[in-house]
Amino acid sequence: MALKGGTRFAVRFEDVFPAGCVLVPDSITEAQDYNEVTRARTPAVDKLTGQRVWTVRVMDMDPDLAGRAREVAVKVSAPVQPVPESSVPFAPVEFEGMTVTPYVGQTGRLTYSLRATGFRASVPAGRGAK
Repeated sequence: MALKGGTRFAVRFEDVFPAGCVLVPDSITEAQDYNEVTRARTPAVDKLTGQRVWTVRVMDMDPDLAGRAREVAVKVSAPVQPVPESSVPFAPVEFEGMTVTPYVGQTGRLTYSLRATGFRASVPAGRGAK
């Protein structure tokens, strides 16, 4: 079995953000691709779905990250810009349809890119549907 560069692996939200995450205010922006030849930026398009790509910045609420960077960018593929259900700053959210793509970064270290098909307001524990 050979894995090609850019392979996306399905992951559960709970596995990526076991302590949850909160939306950084005013953090949903259109992702941009950069063309080295023309030196122009254009709106990013998901190579698998053909949909536009939006960057959503969240803060990982994992207590083990104390003293380290908590901000994470998740790319969301959607035909229109996603809008949070709540206008409350730092509202808890959950991503749907998450994937992870591992790759070796410019520094030679293993890193990864997170993608999702959408997000919704997080339901506090014990308050799920009955």
